[in-house]
Amino acid sequence: MTIKSTMTQRSLKALEKITGAQLRLGHLLAAIRQAEEMTVTAFAQKLSISKQYLCDLEHHRKCPSPKLAAAYAEKLGYSPEQFVRLALQEKLNQDGLHFQVELTPLAA
Repeated sequence: MTIKSTMTQRSLKALEKITGAQLRLGHLLAAIRQAEEMTVTAFAQKLSISKQYLCDLEHHRKCPSPKLAAAYAEKLGYSPEQFVRLALQEKLNQDGLHFQVELTPLAA
C-alpha cells in the first residue's frame, strides 16, 4: 500500500482546500499542536527541540531531514510515512524540482 491511498488523497485535497495551500510539514505540526491545545513551548519540549526551531518549522523557514520528521511522528504517536513524505516534498519544492513524492514501504 502506498501513502497515496485513496483515503489519503481525499484527506490531502480536503486539507489543502481548507488551508488554500499545499499541505506542508509545518502546517501539519501546527495543526497537531493546536488540536492538542499545546503551547509552542510545551510542544517543542515534546519534540525535544527549541521553541524557536518549532516556530521556524511552523512558518516554513526550516524543514527537518526525513529522519527527524520520522522521529517527530513517532514522538507524537503518528505514522512516520506522512511526515517523511512532507519533508521530502518540501526539500524538492525548495530546490525548484517539480516532482511529487510518493512513498511505498519496503517489504519486511
